[in-house]
Amino acid sequence: RSCTPACASPAAAAITLRHPATNTTVTFCAQVDWNVDPAAALRRSFIEPSETDAYRVIHGAADGWPEWYVDRLGSFLLSQAEAPLTRPQQAALAGWMTALDARGVYHKRRSRHVRESAPDDVAPRLAFGEAAPAEFVVRENGLRFGLRLDEGYSVGLFLDQRDNRRRLLTGHIASGFPVFPASAQGCEVLNLFAYTCAFSVAAARAGARVTSIDVSRKYLAWGQRNFLLNQIDPAAHDFIYGDVFDWLRRLRKRGRQFDLVIVDPPTFSTTKTGGRFRAEADWPRLAQAALAALKPGGRLFASTNAARLTPARFLDQLATAIEEARRQSLTRHYAPQPPDFPACRSEPAHFKSVWIQID
Repeated sequence: RSCTPACASPAAAAITLRHPATNTTVTFCAQVDWNVDPAAALRRSFIEPSETDAYRVIHGAADGWPEWYVDRLGSFLLSQAEAPLTRPQQAALAGWMTALDARGVYHKRRSRHVRESAPDDVAPRLAFGEAAPAEFVVRENGLRFGLRLDEGYSVGLFLDQRDNRRRLLTGHIASGFPVFPASAQGCEVLNLFAYTCAFSVAAARAGARVTSIDVSRKYLAWGQRNFLLNQIDPAAHDFIYGDVFDWLRRLRKRGRQFDLVIVDPPTFSTTKTGGRFRAEADWPRLAQAALAALKPGGRLFASTNAARLTPARFLDQLATAIEEARRQSLTRHYAPQPPDFPACRSEPAHFKSVWIQID
């Protein structure tokens, strides 16, 4: 904030500069309050409460709590760790419950062998407070999404993609790099591994016509409910059940191409028609298949949470796929892990995403 001509207190961080228009000296300062929770202060700096009430409150060691993660999901808090809650964690959750006006707190035991666990074994359990309804609604960038705490593996919304969904809403990827050349009206978007169709909702709200593909009918039906929550008619869009690789082959045979292809696959999956997919090894195969569905000059959005796939290797795999498809990358913007998922040396960034315009 500006506090010209001088900071009211010497206990402040300040910067003084000459205004480029008026040529006057201006000092900007921030009062120091050593009692403020730094994690909460970070979130307050970029979360608009009236627009968003779903975000990460604590992200492990970078927020002072190694290997512990807490999400705000509207009126509920979801804690995740490999061990049961400790007393200090319970006390912290009680404090956040009051500060965020939450009604209930759930805890989920994280497993390093999640693929070998039954959904009920990894589902969140009520720790204290009020139990959540079977399905409840959260806000993200003004959009509404239905979540469930009884699904086991995920609640229905991947919070680390919030900024990328906002890019779809605003039509702005980065300086000089729009999502669509003009506007989203009349543009076609293909969302692969659509899950509960959160990206599809954002693209449809922006004005595009969206085709969502997923191997689960249950999640596609969930996605259609998300469309209705945002007063978007699902009948004006396509929801396709089936294996992504199989449908990409069908779309190629039909000559279907899209202005934007969204590719955010699971780290590991197995289907009868597509076989096994491992992000660390199979991104080039997936990217080539997706490129066949992309119009010249279109945008490819690619993302992964595969911990063993480094950002450099991820980008190299995409570059190789583009080259082998005899296409060219025109513009590229790498989108890092969002600020409510801060990284540190002991817990480095897991999230990688990139927007690419391709000829």
